[in-house]
Amino acid sequence: MPGRGVSVDALPRAGNPLPPAAPLRLPSPIRGVALWWCVLERSAEAIDRLDRCLSDQEHARAARFGMDALRYRYIAGRATLRQLLGERMGITPDAVPLRRGPRGRPELEGMGMPDFNVSNTAGVALIAIADEPRVGVDLERQDRTVAADKLARKFLTAREAQALESLTEDARRRAFLRHWTCKEAMSKATGDGLAAPFGRIDIDLGSTVRVVAGPAPYVPGDWALYPVDVPEGFFATLALWRRDRS
Repeated sequence: MPGRGVSVDALPRAGNPLPPAAPLRLPSPIRGVALWWCVLERSAEAIDRLDRCLSDQEHARAARFGMDALRYRYIAGRATLRQLLGERMGITPDAVPLRRGPRGRPELEGMGMPDFNVSNTAGVALIAIADEPRVGVDLERQDRTVAADKLARKFLTAREAQALESLTEDARRRAFLRHWTCKEAMSKATGDGLAAPFGRIDIDLGSTVRVVAGPAPYVPGDWALYPVDVPEGFFATLALWRRDRS
């Protein structure tokens, strides 16, 4: 379950508004995937340094954020991603050939490997860098307020929604968020995003999280889902799309 065996020293705390800049390596549920926990709150001085490794396109995107806090978080997240990919590839962060791929999914220009994906919420980010063909991650706060019953009718299959009916209101909310992290991670691996057929992707949240059914490209045999051991207060899922099997 999330929250076990992970240091939370990198999380923001009262009286400590500027947490350590170094990303925290998380235990990975599978070989070949590196997972990193990143706190995005930074001082203005740190943001100025981090901003220097971004591309012109990233600078333009950062400028479109209307709030300084959101702009700073974007810069911190993108610079950290460049740092981690640069270390993996043996190049400087500013030399990492990042670009927006089809439907906006970030990718490495002219390279198929490694693949990577990022999810962020509430000033923190989860980054996955993988040897697998395609990877997706999603991160959600466990206390996020959602209209679980209403959203279940739209985003869950009939079997999934029925499994929630006997639960208490709070348990239904938490179960919906767990389902959501699975489906969102899958949609981020494919690049479909919110256009993915969430209501037709059937997830079993048993002892082993797995895809039960789904239309192409969400057929069960091409996917592996793993809960990620993240700091307390969050749910996260890692999705691996082995599309070469199709």
